[in-house]
Amino acid sequence: MATETENIFLFIPNLIGYGRIVLAIIAFWFMSTNYVVAGWCYIISALLDSVDGHAARAFDQSTRFGAMLDQLTDRCGTMGLLVTLSYFYPEYMFYFQLSMAIDVACHWLYMQTSVTVGKSSHKSFDVNENFLLRLYYQKDILTFMCCVNELFYVCLYMLHFTTGPIIFGCSLFKVLAFVSAPFAVLKSLISCLHAYVASIDLAAFDVLEREEKRQKNDSSKKAE
Repeated sequence: MATETENIFLFIPNLIGYGRIVLAIIAFWFMSTNYVVAGWCYIISALLDSVDGHAARAFDQSTRFGAMLDQLTDRCGTMGLLVTLSYFYPEYMFYFQLSMAIDVACHWLYMQTSVTVGKSSHKSFDVNENFLLRLYYQKDILTFMCCVNELFYVCLYMLHFTTGPIIFGCSLFKVLAFVSAPFAVLKSLISCLHAYVASIDLAAFDVLEREEKRQKNDSSKKAE
């Protein structure tokens, strides 16, 4: 049960979130020079994304602050890696820029809309909402899509430095990059769907607010 003395900032899932930020910063620092340190820090930070969610449910410490912290850490972590990939693969810079823009803009719009319309989380849905997003936010599917998306970018990062293990004459990192690429594209498309749904919800909220304002003005005029 929540009490007035609780310190939200010291909740266990939020402490894990701070750890993710520290690991991401270390990864950023070493990303262009030491792929071993950067790779491990980035991967551990990404994996802890699932741990903080389990901790929030286990200790009944789900908070709006934690949800926002989680979203920002995810977006900034991936963006930092994509900036590095743009440097490593300048011929594909446009696609990395596009991926960053879609990821940040669409999730920001969806998160803000969720807060505006009064949802407890960006993962909360009404029965009338988009079927594909309800399916996407099924626990196993969401975890898979997030992991395989990160796998694609991490493999591209690693391939700049090393081919990695060779299996049957093929680079494991290269094989994993090819296999995970379609899912990374699909995740970007789903992000666009986030923006579409958020735009519809936000516009509907605007219409409702304008109608309420109009009714209030009409009532005031009648009272005069």
